[in-house]
Amino acid sequence: MATREIRTLGEDCLRKTCKEVKEINDRIITLVDDMFDTMYEANGVGLAAPQIGILKRIVVIDTDGTPYVLINPKILEVSGEQVGYEGCLSVPGKSGIVARPNYVKVEAMDLDGETFILEGEELLARAICHECDHLDGVMYVDKVDGDIIDNEVLAEMMAEEE
Repeated sequence: MATREIRTLGEDCLRKTCKEVKEINDRIITLVDDMFDTMYEANGVGLAAPQIGILKRIVVIDTDGTPYVLINPKILEVSGEQVGYEGCLSVPGKSGIVARPNYVKVEAMDLDGETFILEGEELLARAICHECDHLDGVMYVDKVDGDIIDNEVLAEMMAEEE
């Protein structure tokens, strides 16, 4: 297992549509392990393969200590709305206000090639939508309502509200 370089806004791989995974093999398993290592090292809650330069439809997420691997994810259902600050490991140090569904139902494959359904609310729903967007070359900066701000400014704003 190893960490990989996280690609940043402006790099072509972040704007491309990813290809479906046809076969779960040792290379895919190693890739997923590396994605988790990279995400945890960067203190993220989600990472999509294009963020490390791999144009495959693979997402890893861990919002609460439960790691999820989503291979070839397809969002089946969304409902509700949440509006809040969102960031991205590929846009370091920045955040912006993004509206996302508050509930998401997604179908994906796991590392055994088995299809499963994952339902998520709140932060998990936000992470699923955010990471699935990456697989189609869409970034949160495309959906921001208002300005993108420095995380230090956001932290000061949050402290003032308390």
